[in-house]
Amino acid sequence: MRFAGVIFAALCALPAAAQITGDDIGWVQVEAQPTLSAAQNAIRGYATNLEDVNGFYMGSGWYVITLGPYSREDAENIRRELRRNGMIPNDAFIADGTRYGQQFWPIGAGSAATVQDIPSNLSLAPAQDAEPDAVVEEAPVIEEAAAEVAIAIEEPEAPDETLREAQASEAALSRDEKKELQMMLQWAGFYSAAIDGSFGRGTRSSMSDWQAANGFEVTGVLTTRQRAELARQFNAVLEGMDLTLVRDDAAGIEIKIPSGVVEFEEYEPPFAKYKSKDALGARVVLISQPGDQDRFAGLFEILQTLEIIPVDGLRSRGKDSFEIEGIDEDIHSYTYATLENNEIKGFSLIWPNGDDERRTRVLEEMKASFTRIEGTLDPAVAALDEDQSIDLISGLAVRQPKISYSGFFVDQAGTVLTTLAAVDACERITIQKDHDADVVHRDDALGLAVLKSRDPLAPMGIAQFQSAVPRLQSDVAVAGFSYGGVLPTPTLTFGKLADLRGLGGEEELKRLDIKAEQGDAGGPVFDNGGAVLGMLTPWTQEGKVLPPEVGFAVDAEAIIASLSSAGIRLTITDTMTYMPPETLTNAASDMTVLVSCW
Repeated sequence: MRFAGVIFAALCALPAAAQITGDDIGWVQVEAQPTLSAAQNAIRGYATNLEDVNGFYMGSGWYVITLGPYSREDAENIRRELRRNGMIPNDAFIADGTRYGQQFWPIGAGSAATVQDIPSNLSLAPAQDAEPDAVVEEAPVIEEAAAEVAIAIEEPEAPDETLREAQASEAALSRDEKKELQMMLQWAGFYSAAIDGSFGRGTRSSMSDWQAANGFEVTGVLTTRQRAELARQFNAVLEGMDLTLVRDDAAGIEIKIPSGVVEFEEYEPPFAKYKSKDALGARVVLISQPGDQDRFAGLFEILQTLEIIPVDGLRSRGKDSFEIEGIDEDIHSYTYATLENNEIKGFSLIWPNGDDERRTRVLEEMKASFTRIEGTLDPAVAALDEDQSIDLISGLAVRQPKISYSGFFVDQAGTVLTTLAAVDACERITIQKDHDADVVHRDDALGLAVLKSRDPLAPMGIAQFQSAVPRLQSDVAVAGFSYGGVLPTPTLTFGKLADLRGLGGEEELKRLDIKAEQGDAGGPVFDNGGAVLGMLTPWTQEGKVLPPEVGFAVDAEAIIASLSSAGIRLTITDTMTYMPPETLTNAASDMTVLVSCW
């Protein structure tokens, strides 16, 4: 058993239960449940990993799960050890067992030697001398009898501790336990001072306020039962989360996982992925890989391209650790990683937005339990297959824009001209995916939008607009990101100038004979000397889809007039020259950019 490996030595030193008598008896009370079925479900989990697990009816419909009996000293040592290893709740405490009634676990056990009996007309478990087979057959009766206890029996509740007894039990708390009590009072909204483990005037006042709000006698000192009730309230939000300490030797990480809502899916180095197992939609990702400072910095940037990390949220990176928070209308994610001994390890918690209380509590438990152990994920643990995609990083989807078009620099300040279609209905606009941009000018009549990056940009090339009238059927070329940014550099598509006007005689348009792609819209249209004749418009023309070889460009003269009215100074030429295709390709690449709508 896992328990034996954790505190085996402590158990070996314990006296036999029959030898522990009188005031020396101590039980580690793990938790209490309001129904027998809930207590049985919980106790089975403890019994899998721990020894000396017992269950007792406590009266008023409550069922307690305990470990023992031990001497009080041994009980305290075991409680601390199990809490430190995350095997019992933090609010577990030492009880003397005087309030414990009929024993319901182990099945077939009778009353504890030191406990009071429940009414004699109730039978929560078979008699001690029952045959083993009979015990198994009688097990279903337990739940039926328990239901009667919870519903039909109104047993007088045992008196709570006196003030002096409460002060004595409080004095036995460790400093960390006192800090936890202050933290729970803070969570409940009754305490706002420092979490220091010192019970001064502020803590006493908050205890009094909590007692008054919960119908207890106001003394300023919480009894053992009241502390348990405060802890129950504090942990109620975690019901169904089933936080489980998971040791992943492949990833070299030990951490608490909300196993009630996520389950292991697969390894995709550097990630160990836990998928959602219910409608909540929560996910967990463990991060584990070898790496140095450069790789650590690179991971920080790459993670922010993933769908599980929305754009909005705090980012913080130090020399050997980083935190990333991502928030959008659907999810609220948190990612943490550290670099130690050339090993990068961390985790991501992805949670539905709006469920902040549960997310915060689960995250606190995960952060507190995160422990690095030996090893990192072996890249060979996941085999390559035909489902690989450039839209995935180790099996996690890369965040993709709604749509991407092209644009081009029109001045040395990094001002970008693009089509209005690239910026309409966008929550976010980027240039080259990395630079957030704002619309500083729009011309709805011409379908133009002018963008300014929030970061300083230094273009390698800018547009030189052609003011002279070009010759019909002369060569033209369109530069653009034809496939929405799949290719890292713009593509140059060649064609002919078919007409100096649009199909309806529009003076502000030029008709092209060219097979451009949708992503090319917003890109510059060049003459064969490298000057810009105009900007390529989207495929549709007045609601109609054009033949693939028909394209239109907003005329350079109309662009010059529109941008000049906005105070943007452009470079203009009236010279007709010739530029070799390879030189034109380089010039187009220097000035053409990807514009993405998110």
